[in-house]
This record gives sequence, structure tokens and C-alpha cells, in this order.
Amino acid sequence: MNSYDVIRYSLFSLSASLLLLATAPAQNHNNSSTSSTMNIPKPPATKQQPVTDDYFGHKIVDPYRWLEDGSSAETQQWVAAQLAYTRSILDKLPGRDKLHDRIEQLIEIGNLGETEVGGEYYFHTRREGKQNQPVLYVRKHVDGKDEVLVDVNPLSKGGTVALDWWRPSHDGKFVAYGTSESGSEMSTLHVIETATHKLLPDTIERTRAASIAWKPDDSGFYYTRYPKKGDVAEGQEMYNRHVFYHPLGGDTAKDPLIFGEGRDPQDWPNVTLSNDARWLSIIVAQGWTKTELFLQDVQTGAPAIRISTGKDFLYFAEPYDGDLYILTNEDGPHFRVFKTPVTAPAREHWREIIPQSDAVLSSLHIIGGQLFARYELNAHSLLKRFTTDGKPLGEVELPTLGTIVNIGGEYDSTSAFYVFTSFTVPATIYRFDIQTAKSTLWDSVPTGIDTNKYETRQVWYTSKDGTRVPMFLVLRKGLKLTGHNPAMLTAYGGFNVSLTPEFSKVLFPWLDHDGVYAMANLRGGSEFGEDWHRAGMLDKKQNVFDDFIAAAEYLEKEGYTDKEHLAIRGGSNGGLLMGAALTQRPDLFRAVICQVPLLDMLRYQNFQIAKLWVPEYGSSLDAKQFEWLYAYSPYHRVKEGTAYPAVLFMTADTDTRVDPMHAKKMTALLQADNSGPNPILLRIEPKAGHGAGKPISKQVEEWTDIYSFLFWQLGMTP
Repeated sequence: MNSYDVIRYSLFSLSASLLLLATAPAQNHNNSSTSSTMNIPKPPATKQQPVTDDYFGHKIVDPYRWLEDGSSAETQQWVAAQLAYTRSILDKLPGRDKLHDRIEQLIEIGNLGETEVGGEYYFHTRREGKQNQPVLYVRKHVDGKDEVLVDVNPLSKGGTVALDWWRPSHDGKFVAYGTSESGSEMSTLHVIETATHKLLPDTIERTRAASIAWKPDDSGFYYTRYPKKGDVAEGQEMYNRHVFYHPLGGDTAKDPLIFGEGRDPQDWPNVTLSNDARWLSIIVAQGWTKTELFLQDVQTGAPAIRISTGKDFLYFAEPYDGDLYILTNEDGPHFRVFKTPVTAPAREHWREIIPQSDAVLSSLHIIGGQLFARYELNAHSLLKRFTTDGKPLGEVELPTLGTIVNIGGEYDSTSAFYVFTSFTVPATIYRFDIQTAKSTLWDSVPTGIDTNKYETRQVWYTSKDGTRVPMFLVLRKGLKLTGHNPAMLTAYGGFNVSLTPEFSKVLFPWLDHDGVYAMANLRGGSEFGEDWHRAGMLDKKQNVFDDFIAAAEYLEKEGYTDKEHLAIRGGSNGGLLMGAALTQRPDLFRAVICQVPLLDMLRYQNFQIAKLWVPEYGSSLDAKQFEWLYAYSPYHRVKEGTAYPAVLFMTADTDTRVDPMHAKKMTALLQADNSGPNPILLRIEPKAGHGAGKPISKQVEEWTDIYSFLFWQLGMTP
């Protein structure tokens, strides 16, 4: 169900794209406690200008509030001094050039993206060689040759213009797509004619993560967009996502508003249109635990009516052939499917056609008159088929335990396409022929990596409160575990995001250096349904940190690594996880990579789009919620005189999701209060955002810094 996938494009997550490791052949282990701390200059001094806030009688002092103003000359001077300090250390590390060359070589291995069908056209994305951004290709026939349809690489010298999203019309005649610059993600919508590759004059600004529903006759499309500055109160242009209709060739300034006026500015609507073009389904996300369903008869022009019950559950719906198919976790945390006539959409008419099972039903797709249901079982994918009345048609056999990252096809397609990946299988596109019920390889990318040399294990460990938590381990076959192997532990734990096996091109050299890669499936994600998610949000967020700490303790107890050779890495909500881990258990880790993080949890909601995350975290403006936020907020848990692990904070100057002020303030505070010899460094990427659309040229430099830092700290020889 395409509407579901759009919403699951989390505003927040970096997901598994940040779970990449590095470098080249054979290594030696040194005593990292001496090699990593030699001749480290002191960081630049940071002045304190204390500001005191009163939270319900609690006087909270913030010594570095002034660093929140990224536009001030004083802050910019501080940033320049910090970046010079960081470069003075990282640029001199031995083996850096070797790491850079190896990383560049690996990143230039191509990759495949999502696949969609439009009539006789077949669309997919691919990036090859030194291309900074993926290219959208089209095949006129299922076995035809690829033609370039949209290539954004020539649009900027440094590859900073990104292809954010794209959506073909039902017959594939047109494709709407979005582009943005410097990682801003605030897309500009364009329309291209597939057959001629002609760009139409239809251009629409401020279409971030747009939801698009084409009319079957190509006369226009429903879409979501944000207001321009000046149209709403200052700061509100990041919110107020509304639904509009655009007639192809019409004046975009006159596009009628379809839905959203007068509603909560933080609503996140998405749209799907029935195959007869009469019924518009509007799915409104309100945080990560609740959606509301609306249905509009666009033929009569009557206002949209709400068909969900206002309960705190997730609902996703698609109209097809006079019925509405509803995927929901209402009274079933693993999700189930209901069906009801579009003319009788009220809750009392819903009929369950696919019941809840042990596996989590993560998305539903109507393809070729059948229901394709993607499940997650113990953090790996299953794909099952059903009739439109819910009768099982069988399970699609997958190559191994792994992840289906995309399913493409239309309600009248003869084939479904799915992109499959695992730790040892690169993203590969398979075509499933609906008539023969057989899968065949449709497209793949050679890597030159012998993946048979590596193995994946799934282990289970016990968290602080007795909860069993799974974790994937990837290592070289036959690896001798000495108890001192370098290990990288990563996790996310939030926003209903699952971490499942996914191919990472630069993982393998890490493994070749006797390294162990560990990915833990913490509470807060969706790996085991909505109960698992809710057990790691709001007042239960500490469970996430406890699960992560228990994962680290497991790795050390079972002889995979020790405290001097364990590194942790995470970004975004995973960056918050890194901040909590290093402040709660600074003795447990040797090195920390903390990327685009939230760290000041008392003020996070005041910046960028962070008000959208209050349903997940809570707000310090609420007395009860303040208590639990203050209890773990990393910026407020730093203790003077504590010896902290080595930390590399990484952020970007045009991040429109998580403000870089978090990393700046935390760097200053840790540098001031750290009693140990380990370095606290800050890296800020110019002309880059939260991570989406980052050109490979920037990725190479970023990962070179990460791996140089980790090899240095863990005593590894490149």
C-alpha cells in the first residue's frame, strides 16, 4: 500500500544507510589505551554564558545557550575554531590516505533503488561509479533496455542536488518527481513526459516528501505541499502540510486546497486514489502511534468524512474496485486487514479478511488484482499473497533471511517487483510473474565482493528488565574470537523503525580486519509490532537505552570484544541513543560516533521540524513529561570530572530535521567536563542535511573521517 510506505518514510530516521563500516586488508592490534591518546592538543576554550530556565520549580542552567544561534558571528567563529581543531587531529592520523582510497573504491560500486510500474513502462533508480546521485531509468517493456529519464547529477557541480522522490502516473505517461539542494529535502516538484523525456512547465515548490495520487486519465494529480514564508506565522512554514489538486498544465498558484485547512499544523496527510478516480483516501499521521482515515467522494465534491474512530492506532487505507482495504493495528499490534464498501465506510461495516499473526504485517499492496502482504518475522522479511477476500495464495520464496525494501506494481499489472537485500546480498530487483507465481532476477549490480566469506548470526540477549532482545552479528567465517576483536555496535530504537538486514558495501573491509559488526533490534522500533514500539517511547524511553547497554555487555561477556575495542555508532534518534549511552555508561565503550543527534531534550522541540516528534518523546512544557525527559537528556546528564570515551560528533549546517545546535552544545560541554584523555571532536558538513541525498563525494570524506577516528581509537592498522 503506497500510502503506508510514504508515511513510513520517517521524517526522522537515517535508518540502515548509516550502518556502514570500513576499510582494507590485514591488520595488527596495538594497545589502544596508549596509541589513541598520544599528543592530543587541548580543544579551543568555549566561553560560558549561563542561562537559567525554570521547569516546574526545577532551576536548569544552560551554559552554552548562545551556541543555538547558528547565524551569529560569534557562533560561526567558534565553529571555525572547532573544525580547525578536528582537522588538526584527523588529517594527521596514519593510514588515512589508504582508508580514503579503499572507501572511494567501495562507494563507487553501484546500487539499485525502488522499482515502480506504469502501464507498459518500468521505472527504477540506479547509481553507478562516481555518480553522486541515483538516476531514474525507464524500460518501455519488461525485458527492454534502460533509458535515462531523470538525471540530477549535472544540476550541481558538487552533486548536491538530490532526487528526493518520484511517482509515475498509472499508465506511465508522466512522472512527477522532487528535487532539493544541499540536503534541505524541501523539494521542488517537476513533471516529465516519459516517451519524449520532455520536461513540462508544471513546477511546484515546497513539496517535501510529497504524496502524489495521479488521476488514471493523466489529467492531473492530488499532492501535498507546505506553505511559503509569509503565508503562515513565522516558523510554521515547516508544518501545515496540506492536500491540493493540480490539473496538468494549469496555474499552480490556483491549485485548489482539498484538505487540511483548520486542522492541527502538525498533521501529516498522504493520499491514494481509487482505480475509478472517484474516491480519495486521505491518511493523516499524528505522530508515530496514530493515524486518522478520511474518505472523499471527489465526483460529488463533498467534504472528506472521517472513517476511523479517533482511537490511538495506526490506519492505512486504499480504495479499489468499490471497496476500501484497511491495514491497521487496532486491537492487534501485529496488524490485520479489513475490507468495507466505499459507500459504507463506517467502522461497524468493516470485515476482517487477513487476521493478525505471529509476524508483523508491515505493508499491503494491491497488485494484479491480488493482495501482496509484506511481513516482518524476527526482524527479517516475508512476502505473502492473498485474494482480495483474504484467501491465502502462498508465500513468495526469498533468497535468504533479509529485507524487502520496496514492492512495485499497479492494481492491473501482470507482474510485481520487489527489491531484496541482506547483509551479504546487495540490493537486487526480482520480478514476480502473477500468472505463473514465479520470481526471476530482473536487475542486479556486480560488487566484486566474495560474500561467501562472511556469515550472519542472530543472537538473543536479556535486557535489564528481563526482556529478550535480538541482535544480528556479521563476521568473517572462521574468525578467531580473542575477546579483543574490534566491534561496531549500532541501533536505532524509535519511531516504529525496524532495523533489518541490509547490504553495506563498506562493511566487508571492517570484517576483514577481524572486526565484528553488531546491529541490535531495540524496543521503540517496529520489529515486533506496536507493543514493541510503545515499550520504547515517551515515559518508557529508558528501555531503549537499557536494551542497548545490555547488547554491549553481551558482546563483551560472550567474548566478541572488550571495552577497549568496542565502538558504538548511531544517527538521528540513534544519535540520541549514543548520547544517552555515553553519559549513562561512559565506562562501557572505547569510541562513539554520534551523528546528527538530538541531545538537549528539554529544548529540542523549539528547532526545525521537531514539534512533530513530541508524540514520540514528549515535551518539557508538560510537567510530567519534563520529568522523564530530564532524567535521560544527554546534555543534562554530563557530569564534571568524568572520564568519557572518545567521541566524534557529526552534524550538517543545513540539516532541516535535527538542528546542529545539539552537537555544538554537547561538544562544548563534554570538552569542558571530561576528565579523561580521550578526544571530543566536532565535525560539521557544509551544504549537507540530515543524510538523505548526500553526494558520494561528501560520503567518502565523511566515512574517511569516521574510519580514521575508529581505527585510531581501537588500535587498528589500516
